[in-house]
Amino acid sequence: MSSELLPPNWPAMSIAQANALLAAPGSPAELEDSVINGISMKTYKNAPPTIHSILLLAAASFPDRDYIVYQDERVTYTAMYRAVAHFAATLRDQYGITKGDRVAIVMRNYPQWPVAFYAALSLGAIATPMNSWWTGDELEYGLSFAGVKAAVVDPQIFERIHEHLGNLPELNHVIIARDPGEEHNHPSVTSMESSIGDANSWASLAPISLPDVEVGPEDHATIMYTSGTTGKPKGALATHRAVVSNMFNSLCCSARMYLRKGEPVPEPDPSVQRATLLSIPFFHATGAFAVMVPTALRGDKIVSMYKWDAGEALPIIEREKISNIGGVPAIAWQVLEHPDRDKYDLSSIEVISYGGAPSAPELVSTIKKRFPNAAPGNGWGMTETCATVTLNIGEDYVNRPSSAGAPPAAVELKVCDPEGNALAVGEVGELWCKGPMNCKQYWNRPDATAETYRDGWVVTGDLARLDEEGFLFLVDRAKDMLIRGGENIYSIEVESALYDHPAVMDAAVVGIPHKVLGEEVGAVVQLKPGMEVSEAELRAHVANHLAAFKVPVEIQFLHEPLPRNANGKILKKELRERFTPRG
Repeated sequence: MSSELLPPNWPAMSIAQANALLAAPGSPAELEDSVINGISMKTYKNAPPTIHSILLLAAASFPDRDYIVYQDERVTYTAMYRAVAHFAATLRDQYGITKGDRVAIVMRNYPQWPVAFYAALSLGAIATPMNSWWTGDELEYGLSFAGVKAAVVDPQIFERIHEHLGNLPELNHVIIARDPGEEHNHPSVTSMESSIGDANSWASLAPISLPDVEVGPEDHATIMYTSGTTGKPKGALATHRAVVSNMFNSLCCSARMYLRKGEPVPEPDPSVQRATLLSIPFFHATGAFAVMVPTALRGDKIVSMYKWDAGEALPIIEREKISNIGGVPAIAWQVLEHPDRDKYDLSSIEVISYGGAPSAPELVSTIKKRFPNAAPGNGWGMTETCATVTLNIGEDYVNRPSSAGAPPAAVELKVCDPEGNALAVGEVGELWCKGPMNCKQYWNRPDATAETYRDGWVVTGDLARLDEEGFLFLVDRAKDMLIRGGENIYSIEVESALYDHPAVMDAAVVGIPHKVLGEEVGAVVQLKPGMEVSEAELRAHVANHLAAFKVPVEIQFLHEPLPRNANGKILKKELRERFTPRG
């Protein structure tokens, strides 16, 4: 990366020195030695004890600030807290929800989503978000497998599940948010509005306290289903400590950016409220754990859209003074390359962060050139780690644009061979991760738990390497690696070469079945608006970067965005079906 994008005399200290300062006694991110489920690890001493206690603190500290904005609905922290307290009382008194019960949340990113989430947690229940893109059959599986007792859904979801209710004997209550008031003729179906009203009326609810239920850091908090692009999704069970620790991981990585520049970590300014434009679902670990809850910790604002559209996002960024945007790299590109970008004041943007997919190194430099005051960020995490483990932000990202960042002091990473033996620095193997943010187990899947959760470590299934300073470089998902004639080909390596071409906005590499070689390399790309490049030119471009056997034998072009699931992951199974087997 060009040195002119880095300040002089950077870095002022090493990663290890910065991590040590942030973990030291007296620091907000001070670490202490703990034993959790018989495993010794570092934990954050000053972390809030529960997820819902963060909302309680935010309502006391920032009562009149907006927390959730959706179209013409604006919900302050006071309004959110009152709605949560009243809905928690309804869950307890009307629906009989008690500690340990599972409460599903299945809806778009409406203001009612966090109400259901925090209310369930305040009762010691296990909030169980589900993918709002799932079919009725998939929702039936998720509701049945977790033994859900109450489900909070929107009308569209109810249409998908109502014919499945007879197959869900444990599901005693279905509560419809944003209910249009139609007759449902089913004894288990009620309306959320009947207990708390519509979003703009929550501020007028009577002030009451959250239910008096003893909930602690090691109590079960959430079941987050994995994306399930192959096979049945698994439910990752997290504690309150795990979800809160993910936030502190992010805070440490962000604070480290200042220490690396030789600057003091700035104190929070209570007069400044930042705003995030949400482009990912709350039901994804990133949406709930890395955006929704940390936003409350800071007293900031979330602006939600019915559906992501870059053209519709631009006036929202201007009007709401959005400071944080991102999601997956394609979303960042869509904003940067949109033809109407210069018609709007986007100067409020301070952070453009993303994850979930490889990104072109050019994206970093483009962000810095078009938004000189914005910090680009990329990171790594997974459902099983409650979202954020590493974050690469600011100058570290400019300096290492192909890295997902170095972990904070609470996190251990190692790269292992198939037998679980740690490999040397720079060698590629399977990434293992240990820290207080790891989920506890998979719900009712002891077989999968034994395979993934080992002595406090999560065996991630990601192929990666670590450099001498501990920076993480993802190489591929183990299942996405291609094997051509016995040679391993990492799809991320080929995708990165494609991204390096200035015309490419999005890219995915998949294996094309071959009778003799096993697999050959295929690619699907989306070009930037107004740009053109031929298949032959792209293949030649990749050939300038990689060995001949890694060059795609076929490249297909899509005019629309590549297909992704609701979590932002490219649906490679769909892309594989576009190619005809060879040989």
